[in-house]
Amino acid sequence: MRVVSLVPSLTEAVAVSLPGALVGATDWCSHPADLAVTRIGGTKNPAVERVVALAPDLVIANEEENREPDLSALRAAGIEVLVTEVRDVPQAFRELARVLTACGARSRPRWLDEAEEAWAAPKPPDDRRTAVVPIWRRPWMVLGRDTFAGDVLTRLGVDHLYAGHEERYPKVPLDELRAAAPDLVVLPDEPYRFTPDDGPEAFPGLPCAFVSGRHLTWYGPSLAEAPRALGEALRAAHR
Repeated sequence: MRVVSLVPSLTEAVAVSLPGALVGATDWCSHPADLAVTRIGGTKNPAVERVVALAPDLVIANEEENREPDLSALRAAGIEVLVTEVRDVPQAFRELARVLTACGARSRPRWLDEAEEAWAAPKPPDDRRTAVVPIWRRPWMVLGRDTFAGDVLTRLGVDHLYAGHEERYPKVPLDELRAAAPDLVVLPDEPYRFTPDDGPEAFPGLPCAFVSGRHLTWYGPSLAEAPRALGEALRAAHR
């Protein structure tokens, strides 16, 4: 089986579960760190001709991360494309199992069982908190409705204030974000790399939780450690 992945989290899932199956991945596929495959461009602008040249049996993609014109071009070239949809944690587990089976896995990897166990164990704290969760600035964009990252936070006791917005990633003026009066601001390090010097200054007086984007938005082996890592970061914001 020859597989090309257009999604960083799926790249990691396949690489650790089926060594040797991946022949291509995007420039943004950073895990595993020693991944040695042909790079085929970005998630939004893959080099279709480079993918075709690899003669994959399967390309794995995601309806949010990848663009339909690119996927259509791959199908037109005679390549099978599996498109995932991940909007919450349970769906992530189902889609991961589907992807790994399609890539030739004969049994469930141990990490997937460990990830499900990790998410079955934690109970949200009684004192739920509200948050705004920026994913970009200039302009400011935040988590909106129906997102995987939003579901992750909800399961950890954090309700983001734009969960009912009509858009999934709305652009919201900074003044409005401040006026929403959240209990805290959750700042991931991707897709925008928020740091202690770039982000908190926009929200004076509010505690800020710096979290790993891989733990917040990736659905793969990182799911096993995400509840602990995110929980620690969220608790640290109130110390």
